[in-house]
Amino acid sequence: MTGTVTEKIIQAHHVSGQMSPGEEIALRIDQTLTQDATGTMAYLQFEAIGVPRVRTELSVSYVDHNTLQGDFRNADDHRYLQSVAQKFGVIYSRPGNGICHQLHLERFARPGKTLIGSDSHTPTAGGIGAMAMGAGGLDVAAAMAGLPFRIKMPRVMGIELRGALQPWVSAKDVILEVLRRLDVGGGIGYVLEYFGEGVKTLSVTDRATITNMGTETGATTSIFPSDDITRAYLEAQGRGEEWVALAADPDVQWDKTMVIDLDEVVPLAACPHSPGIVRPVSELSDIQVSQVAIGSCTNSSLRDMKVASALLRGKSINNRLHLMLNPGSRQVVSHLIADGDLDALLTAGARLLENACGACIGMGGAPASGSVSVRTYNRNFPGRSGTPDAQVYLVSPETAAATAVTGHITDPRSLDEPWVRIDTPKKYRINDNGFVMPLPADQAADAPIVRGPNIAPLPEFPALPEQLRGTVLLKLGDKITTDHIMPAGAKILPLRSNIPEISKHVFASVDPTFAERARASSGGFIIGGDNYGQGSSREHAALAPKYLGVLAVIVKSFARIHLANLVNFGIVPLTFDDPTDYDNLDLDDELTLHIGDLSGDITATNHTRSQTLKLNHALSQEDAKILKSGGLLPWIRTQL
Repeated sequence: MTGTVTEKIIQAHHVSGQMSPGEEIALRIDQTLTQDATGTMAYLQFEAIGVPRVRTELSVSYVDHNTLQGDFRNADDHRYLQSVAQKFGVIYSRPGNGICHQLHLERFARPGKTLIGSDSHTPTAGGIGAMAMGAGGLDVAAAMAGLPFRIKMPRVMGIELRGALQPWVSAKDVILEVLRRLDVGGGIGYVLEYFGEGVKTLSVTDRATITNMGTETGATTSIFPSDDITRAYLEAQGRGEEWVALAADPDVQWDKTMVIDLDEVVPLAACPHSPGIVRPVSELSDIQVSQVAIGSCTNSSLRDMKVASALLRGKSINNRLHLMLNPGSRQVVSHLIADGDLDALLTAGARLLENACGACIGMGGAPASGSVSVRTYNRNFPGRSGTPDAQVYLVSPETAAATAVTGHITDPRSLDEPWVRIDTPKKYRINDNGFVMPLPADQAADAPIVRGPNIAPLPEFPALPEQLRGTVLLKLGDKITTDHIMPAGAKILPLRSNIPEISKHVFASVDPTFAERARASSGGFIIGGDNYGQGSSREHAALAPKYLGVLAVIVKSFARIHLANLVNFGIVPLTFDDPTDYDNLDLDDELTLHIGDLSGDITATNHTRSQTLKLNHALSQEDAKILKSGGLLPWIRTQL
């Protein structure tokens, strides 16, 4: 096989479709992962499909989001997840074992494999040379049932790395530089593939930081080659036999290119309230800070924690703030203890949190009202931290640790500290006791599935008619995120397995009356701007609006995963043929959408204004069939 790394993996897993950019293709999926915020629904859907055993090479169910067990609900979901994993052949990762992406990189991700996960940061595994993509939970359930995963054939943006990073500059600054250039929509339709001499200067966990946060550009995924550094990492994890070499051909033709001179990258920060608003840290030094957080799936590796320890050793954090740490895995913590780094961090005044997502998703660790929080996380959308008016900056571990010392946003180079090189261990401390292996197939048939009272049955939706009639329920602007649509946080995440209850919170931060109005209507529409649905892969941002009666979403453009989720749950995703028609729709306008079989022209009659609008869609023939069936689950049943 020839071409880019992306093209080689796609060729090796291609099931159907023309491999031309923008055309729909279907890929065989080797591995899946779920996490508990999305996994309960995904396994309910897998049960509904009716397959007795997963048909992937490997599927893992991680518990890393809903780990605050304030009452029975999260604990019941975890018990359900473990029982269903035992029965259907899925590895179960216990609460506290670690963050799914860090754990998967350590123990399961393999170069050349395809992986989809019900979490938008699944591309973390691209750091080891896997083609790893975020998807909705229902898409993951379908892959576990043996069905191929459908995507639009991506273009490949080659990002050439030259030189080497300077002291106190790290991989987080590299991806922030990419975001500075592309913003949060510049990667849509592309895989970001890294190459060049600078690649060999980056460890696998450095690479994983870059591929993790490449998600914020809207890219399908991000990927690095698999080379000697990849092999050394796998050998250190006791998995050397899983290594394969994988690189783009020397004469490959990229669809688009970018060049980054690593020598010239400086400490950077994503400013409120978007990962794409990037400025040099040196320009922000007058900003006082009340909270610093180091961790999350982006920067929770051993290297990231050790560099923070090196900078904080022998110092105390500033009196104006507190410092939170959430390491990525038990393995990371084990090394920190053995090497004395955890003691250095705690002695400096750090607060150690569980090995879980935690504050990144508003599950604890909310900042004070109106305050500034500096985090090594990947998203800083308004309210995501749990505090609506907090100002969240996204930075590297080096910048976060320096800021913890001074009390204001600080370029780590300004501290004049001797730089400490953090080397990858020759042998990691391996203990897989946090994983529970599934029952053998011959014992699984009689294994019980345990359901708590918070786990509600899956809602059923009818097939779509040829006309959709209702009112405009909500009109929104650009860059609406899935956090806007279906918030996270400690209050709402425990409701993920109960659609009637969680639907009460749809658009709660935008319009607290939305859920009640939508349920009271006989059906309706949402109007939006560009990049609608960016951010998390959470399918509840489609499923809950569907439950409330949303029939179609009409916008200027969609984010990839949310578009797929809308199709999966029978909400028609449409775009304006003329973007200025956005101005011709208002709240409470009465519309009739003439969708037919979704193969011809789509028009909307605005009865309130006596106007007709032309609408478009990017649906494949398969998408149209799924929508007309009422969603992916009823369509799968017809296929099986």
